Amino acid sequence: MRMPKKGSLLREIPVIVISALVVSVLVKTFFVHFFFIPSGSMENTLQIGDRIAVNKLATYFSDIKRGEVVVFRDPANWLGAAPVDTAKGPVESVKSALVTVGILPDPAKQYLIKRVIGVGGDTVTCCDKAGHLQINGTSVSENYIYAGNKPSDTAFRVQVPKGFIWVMGDHRGASADSRFHTDDPHKGMVPVSDVVGRAVEVVWPLNHIKFLSVGHDLSKVAVLSVK
Repeated sequence: MRMPKKGSLLREIPVIVISALVVSVLVKTFFVHFFFIPSGSMENTLQIGDRIAVNKLATYFSDIKRGEVVVFRDPANWLGAAPVDTAKGPVESVKSALVTVGILPDPAKQYLIKRVIGVGGDTVTCCDKAGHLQINGTSVSENYIYAGNKPSDTAFRVQVPKGFIWVMGDHRGASADSRFHTDDPHKGMVPVSDVVGRAVEVVWPLNHIKFLSVGHDLSKVAVLSVK
């Protein structure tokens, strides 16, 4: 078997690298994106420092379901001003390349991750006599809530408009979610158009790797119970 010439191999390397980058950008744009978990608002489902894979196609081919964990763009300045990136020189170039291929999130775009509690047309109420949330009059069991937390420390009753979702963190005592933004233009709701995709798996660190629940539809089951 004839070995490739050295010059030929050197000419092929840039083509291979460019092809790999194009594939990475296409995957990031249309299929899967990776995000870093910066806070404890979704504990213990997600830990600080976890990296998750987000299925961007999920919202194109199916409706967002109650119980799903979703990533969405900051809908109404929930996070305040975006942090200023002070990296310069080679470090800035490397970070920019990692953002381009989807390894790092774009620092100019602020993202949040929460669990979907109500979808368009739902009425979400806190709480029944036993302290459970109610969705459309049905009390729901949420066994993903952080140990020792109540479903909510504040009472509320909201109606979710079509095209929006109501989201809450699993660590209810440490999550500034829909409950805390009812005075914003969307009244705490997140436009479906701002949803990037459904979080499907924790991919790092190795001892945290797991698939995440895909949600349940309360029109089909009497009690929401997502592990």
